[in-house]
Amino acid sequence: MRSHGVLQVGLGVALMAGTISIATAGDMVLIPKGEFTMGSNEHSDEAKHQVVLDAYLIDKFEASNKRYKEFMKATGHQAPAYWDDPRLSKPDQPVVGVDWNDASEFCKWEGKRLPTEAEWERAAKGPEGDNHYPWGHTLDPKKANYGQNIGRTTPVDSYPEGVNGYGLYNMAGNVFEWVQDWYDLKYYKESPAMNPPGAEKGYNFANQGPVRVLRGGSWLAPATSLHTSHRFWNQPENNSYGVGLGFRCAKSAQAVSDETVQAGRDAFIQALVAMGAEKNADAMASIEKALAAEPDNKEYLATRDLIKKSMKKK
Repeated sequence: MRSHGVLQVGLGVALMAGTISIATAGDMVLIPKGEFTMGSNEHSDEAKHQVVLDAYLIDKFEASNKRYKEFMKATGHQAPAYWDDPRLSKPDQPVVGVDWNDASEFCKWEGKRLPTEAEWERAAKGPEGDNHYPWGHTLDPKKANYGQNIGRTTPVDSYPEGVNGYGLYNMAGNVFEWVQDWYDLKYYKESPAMNPPGAEKGYNFANQGPVRVLRGGSWLAPATSLHTSHRFWNQPENNSYGVGLGFRCAKSAQAVSDETVQAGRDAFIQALVAMGAEKNADAMASIEKALAAEPDNKEYLATRDLIKKSMKKK
């Protein structure tokens, strides 16, 4: 399993459970705990309802061919459909031709998971919580790749004008994105308000088997698929929309209490004091205590590396 990115500490986003001191993790963005209006008035399966989600992180970009190539090399996973299509195969373009299982396995390899449908929609709607499109309420062809306007996918960092308030790219257009949930026409009318996990089973569309949810529209799809609440679906083993079918990953954010953060900081100071006295064994013991409090603290990890180098010189 690959750990993608290092948590950056010090921006202090408050959570109800305590304080979480992360805002980004490599190319992931923290979506803080909060409430939003899920759904819209567009379709009957998008009934509006209030949802509260715990904090989580989501990829800033769609998974790229470059990242997926690393995954294939490390795991021996087979290449997806259209892997050699010159329109779609540049390193910075989003990987396409993946089914739900491919996407899920990739996210697991990175130490992540697919976002739930609710997580994806909250991220897409931005801090405002109700944007019809990621950037606002008015359709703008300069802010998304859709309707075959370009004729191919564009790089995962394209359309900076369409980036939403969370700093997320291409939450509308470019590729449809797999999410975790099974698709159920009636789920919004019965889903729990707190961290909805999705339906227990999927709608058996056209008697072809249960379907999973797709979000976000694609370079092939019309403008009607771009709004942040739009729901689409496909069988998990099917990549029949392959040229416009990709994903991005998410992960839960662990809240760190004020007391835990302070304990880690105290241990970090003790490690620095021990390093100054050339007591490397004591320094290592202290830095490990600090990392027990905050395992992904960039400063602590770098300090541990320095202590290890000092111990090797002895």
